[in-house]
Amino acid sequence: MDLHTAAPAQAVSHRRLIGKLLIGVAAAFAFGFALVPLYDVLCAATGFNGKTEGSPKGVGGFSLGGFGTGTAEPPSRIDRSRTVTVEFTGTVMPGLPWDMRPLTFNLEIHPGEMQLVKYLVRNTSDRTITGQAIPSVSPGQAAQHFDKIECFCFSQQTLAPGESREMPLSFIVKPEIGKDIRHVTLSYSFFSAVSDKTALNTRE
Repeated sequence: MDLHTAAPAQAVSHRRLIGKLLIGVAAAFAFGFALVPLYDVLCAATGFNGKTEGSPKGVGGFSLGGFGTGTAEPPSRIDRSRTVTVEFTGTVMPGLPWDMRPLTFNLEIHPGEMQLVKYLVRNTSDRTITGQAIPSVSPGQAAQHFDKIECFCFSQQTLAPGESREMPLSFIVKPEIGKDIRHVTLSYSFFSAVSDKTALNTRE
């Protein structure tokens, strides 16, 4: 084979291979970014992983199941014969330069009582960033009885550079919750509401 003829053919073959690899990388990135909202839609449909009721907008504008919408009616009675301990936790996912912590770590409540707690969230970066909180309740069987009336997780939250904000949550643990459930944990995970590519374009 003529070496001069083989060289251009190999170059074309390499360019095609590189193109296919770049397409594969882009597809994998898109799938990874969509995985969080798709996962929560699955949780909403199946009740898996302690997702509560409702359907506000979520990460990247997707509609995320599993979160109360604030339209629930308060129960007509309070079960004062027992108490449930509600613990509050929070975490910030990689890629979001925020700090968050509950201002109330736990409460002893009677099922049916409406309660108000707050989380403190701070943007530690030098740029404005939008985040979305994803809630989860454990044990899973308690999720359907944990009703959020108002919650910062119902919409995306935008913080200016260095800004701190107290974000409120009002909720009810319904009287129908199982009598064997004495401890419930509400966890929030804050995700960046924009893709890494969008964030990079914003900084440029």
